[in-house]
Amino acid sequence: MALTYSSYLQLDKLLNIQKPLSDGPDHDEMLFIIIHQAYELWFKEILHELDYLKQLLLNNDLPRSLHTMKRILTILKVLVHQTDILETMTPLEFLTFRDRLESASGFQSFQFRELEFVLGHKKEKILDKFDESSDEKKLLQKRFNEPSLWNVFLKFLTLIDYPVPADVISSESNDVSSKQLDNILCEIYKNNPNIAQFCELLLDLDEGFQEWRYRHVKMVERTIGTKTGTGGSDGVKYLVTTLSIKFFPVLWSIRKDFNK
Repeated sequence: MALTYSSYLQLDKLLNIQKPLSDGPDHDEMLFIIIHQAYELWFKEILHELDYLKQLLLNNDLPRSLHTMKRILTILKVLVHQTDILETMTPLEFLTFRDRLESASGFQSFQFRELEFVLGHKKEKILDKFDESSDEKKLLQKRFNEPSLWNVFLKFLTLIDYPVPADVISSESNDVSSKQLDNILCEIYKNNPNIAQFCELLLDLDEGFQEWRYRHVKMVERTIGTKTGTGGSDGVKYLVTTLSIKFFPVLWSIRKDFNK
């Protein structure tokens, strides 16, 4: 059989995985499902691009790294804008099927947790939220043990003869710095515009995720107010605590040294 648009994209499967649980079903549950399935597809693509980006850096390929970062940032804008679509659903429309979600929650998105791990926000207690024998737990553990994008970027700097301390490169936390690393980064900003541009794209990535988190918080607040989240979380109260997360805190902190 000749390859067709439908068979290549496996539309027979893709268009049949939206399974509303509400009676009827309620009209807006389809939107809710498709939006979140689309999120997961984009999460998969961002992870795909981040893995590629890490390899490009280790291969000392800065031009392709810059291009890949720009693609990731463009995808992130799509994630933010999807919130606009979800906000066309009113609180009362959401309530028509919310009880059907039972304990299901976006907090359980293992791909989003993968993204956090790849970007260096590693909290071991997150692993406890997933069943020990599940594929999701095994995948997350693998991601947890891998070098983050920041680790790989610092390794890249050593490949081009910047003497980044080894203990900083191998640290599991992105907020570990040293006077030597701060001086290196300031030197880069002053004298190496291409790498400085990459650093600024990392900050764009940070800002993009913070914007997405903020839009998500406000959307949830508009929809359920101060109610408990579907997964038993504190809902908006919990989500607000995530707004201050920075994946690349060292790049933010060195701003104070730029005038020296």
